[in-house]
Amino acid sequence: MTKPAEVNTATTSGRVSSEAHTMTELLEIQRAGFLRDGIPDAKTRIDRITRLSALLLDNAEEIAEALAEDFGSRPRELSLATDVAGCMIDLTHQRRGVEKWMKESNTAKLQGALGFKQRVRHEPLGVVGIMGPWNFPLQLTFVPAGSAFAAGNRVLMRPSSITARTTDVIAKHAPDYFSIEELAVMTSKHGGGSDFAKLKVDHMFFTGSPDVGASVAQEAAKNLVPVSLELGGKNPAVVDVDADIDKAAKMLAEARMANGGQVCLCPDYVFVPEAKVGEFTDKVIARWTEMFPTIRNNAEYTSTINQKNFDRIVGLIDDAEKLGAEKRQVVPAGEPLPDSEKRKIPPTLLTGVKAGMKIEEDEVFGPVLTVYPYRDLTEAIRYIASHPHPLTMYWCGDDNANFKRLADGTRSGSINGNDFALHMFGAELPFGGVGRSGMGGYHGKTGFDTFSHERAVAFSTMPFTVSEMMSPPFTNRDRKMTNGQMSLWKKINSRAIKRVNKK
Repeated sequence: MTKPAEVNTATTSGRVSSEAHTMTELLEIQRAGFLRDGIPDAKTRIDRITRLSALLLDNAEEIAEALAEDFGSRPRELSLATDVAGCMIDLTHQRRGVEKWMKESNTAKLQGALGFKQRVRHEPLGVVGIMGPWNFPLQLTFVPAGSAFAAGNRVLMRPSSITARTTDVIAKHAPDYFSIEELAVMTSKHGGGSDFAKLKVDHMFFTGSPDVGASVAQEAAKNLVPVSLELGGKNPAVVDVDADIDKAAKMLAEARMANGGQVCLCPDYVFVPEAKVGEFTDKVIARWTEMFPTIRNNAEYTSTINQKNFDRIVGLIDDAEKLGAEKRQVVPAGEPLPDSEKRKIPPTLLTGVKAGMKIEEDEVFGPVLTVYPYRDLTEAIRYIASHPHPLTMYWCGDDNANFKRLADGTRSGSINGNDFALHMFGAELPFGGVGRSGMGGYHGKTGFDTFSHERAVAFSTMPFTVSEMMSPPFTNRDRKMTNGQMSLWKKINSRAIKRVNKK
């Protein structure tokens, strides 16, 4: 039975910061609150989601300033659109859907009429741990937190230490909106991400790189904690033979440069019909030149997050060029780029990339796009299918037979046609990877389900019992019933075989 949460929120008991407690203490506080109050009703869940939204909206400008400081250069418009407004689509959908989703589901109505009643309860797990990355440190923690609240859970949140200023802003303001029994924000003062991964929460949700995700899964496994992993990968794009090259080049050029290329959904490489590669690459360079008349001191050009990633990306470009790849870059006159001080790498297009080059295997996570030619779509399909499954895939062209061939012949977390990250805006479309790009999903009802337990309930008012049928002594009636079942299932299976053979 659900009921309102009996918590001491910041508005009734004073402001208590997460930093007053250790990670383990915060987990114990939230678990005790969950056990004391029981399953929260819809009103409580909606209120928590609303306060989560307010935490972002009320402090949006301070958040944007902190993100700019963390990156070194990041446009206010980008930060507000992604890490604040970008959260509202799913938070609003969770708020609107929770009352319907949390209701018990009745199943097998015919069997119920015969005395075998069946239903499913959608129950919260308890305390959920959420670990976020640095590229969108709030969107990728607050959106899953909204799903966890919708499902009736408490949340321990650990945004990235790399974007420490942004994390500090959230940690500072969170107690104005939440009791630490409901939401506790961890900072580097609590310990590292590896320490957080060791917590015996009821579900661990991680967004980040595959390598770190593997470590999180290993730590969680020691405590039998279920995990959701939202990881990355080299996202491919394929341009159809009849596609509009102008539109394809413009979209992919823009998509590659979102957040300075530091998006898990950015296209990493693109297959283009061989006869159109020259036209495509020229148009990509032309679009980048139009977008960035200046780069070094351009506040709208997002810097690489830190020196480690700057050196890694520059190293990937240099390695490819040294081994024979052709490099084209957009470098405004008078601007020496790459610039280590500003951590600005110019938009870079590579052709002639081959096996053995590091960029063939490594996710770039920066402003670099690789272009491959293809003569037949089969070449692109074989290449994509032979590599680890990406988080998403892009198709430039119509929803036609070629698209179906590509979709049927490959695997990816999602597919987007003719636009960047389009599936992020579909309220009921799941977000998640497959294989190396992740496990589990969220957004919409998928997120609610991720943080819920589907608890089966079965009742009998039948004139016989299963326990009696499965316990000795076995009578002639039991033997007749068993033989009758076997005869029935053999007939059903025989009919199924005949139907398959007719097709």
